[in-house]
Amino acid sequence: MIDVDYGHVRKKLADLMAEQNISINKLAFRAEMQRTQLKAYMKEDIQRVDLAVISRLCYALECDLNDLIEYIPPNPR
Repeated sequence: MIDVDYGHVRKKLADLMAEQNISINKLAFRAEMQRTQLKAYMKEDIQRVDLAVISRLCYALECDLNDLIEYIPPNPR
């Protein structure tokens, strides 16, 4: 099997929170989420993205999907 680099997805929640100067407690309240779940997204410590969570975050932060996640293409060889 050939090892193929497909690139990766960068989660930008922590950057967006800092930009908007919003605390994890305030975002947890607005998005009706647990702080532990938010911390996992902030640390990019997730394997699968939950679309319901992304929707809540976009709503609470008044942002677009592209503000939360970004596709980074593989490096050309």
